[in-house]
Amino acid sequence: MTKYTIKKYDKNDNKIWNDFIAQAKNATFLFHRDFMEYHQDRFEDFSLLVFEDQKLKAVLPANKKDNSVYSHQGLTYGGLVYNERTKLKSVIEIFQAILLFLNEYNFQKLYLKTLPSIYHIKPADEILYTLFLADAKLIRRDSLSVIDLLQENKISKIRKRSFQKGISNQLIIKEENNFELFWNEILIPNLKTKHNAKPVHSIAEMNQLKTLFPDNIHQFNVYLEDKIVGGTTVFETETVAHSQYISKNENQENLGSLDFLFQYLIQERFTKKRFFDFGISNENQGKNLNEGLSYWKESFGASTIVHDFYELDTANYSKLNGIFV
Repeated sequence: MTKYTIKKYDKNDNKIWNDFIAQAKNATFLFHRDFMEYHQDRFEDFSLLVFEDQKLKAVLPANKKDNSVYSHQGLTYGGLVYNERTKLKSVIEIFQAILLFLNEYNFQKLYLKTLPSIYHIKPADEILYTLFLADAKLIRRDSLSVIDLLQENKISKIRKRSFQKGISNQLIIKEENNFELFWNEILIPNLKTKHNAKPVHSIAEMNQLKTLFPDNIHQFNVYLEDKIVGGTTVFETETVAHSQYISKNENQENLGSLDFLFQYLIQERFTKKRFFDFGISNENQGKNLNEGLSYWKESFGASTIVHDFYELDTANYSKLNGIFV
């Protein structure tokens, strides 16, 4: 008989959820309910809270689809969230209780995406060990290009030359409070031309999120005189500055706009962060690598951290029996 009580999130849990996220060792502002709910019309929320003797011990940001539960599909990353006082044994027991709860509610599968280690406030790989014990299947692995800002990182000569080109072209970097110019002039046209796609976030959504999280979301634009030629949208967490969107004017290849911008972000604007995360260069669920994009990020001194995605049967709660000796 499990000692944990599982509860499906409802709006009355807003404060206790957000207070827990604020002190967890493996959470970011993306798990705050204000962020999770900006696109609530697209997903049927099935987030869970785990209690022990009426004390909140863990949360699982999630949604449901058919007879499966997913680490929230509207978020870049996910996983079981807990604080630094939660020991490995407790994480295993909590996860078993969640699987049992889902199984009893006739969900057959749980799809869990992890939180990459660079986003941990303190080491938090207990869930990875638990997934191993539960015979979870690795179904996707993305590669993040990451710079450790506490280390000395060698920048390639070609990046240095391109940065100097940006100086020679008298480019200007501005941190903006809205997203219209970058979205309309650069990002939307480029995604349409290259991938026949749209940004995951609309301009209205980005402006809303910027209002809600002004210290975490930043827009940097690069200008040649008064014309925008490139930019990036950065999500800032306690340990990481992450480029969510990166794009430039493809008709002005020789300006050095993005090299100029990222030299500034890495060497000046976010130098006090632990990591700078360029994000993935993968396609096809991690099975393909955009070689040129990956090389460009590595030429700033970035190297690889993996981001894993798992599938497991909820019936596998039984595999977590009898493992303690």
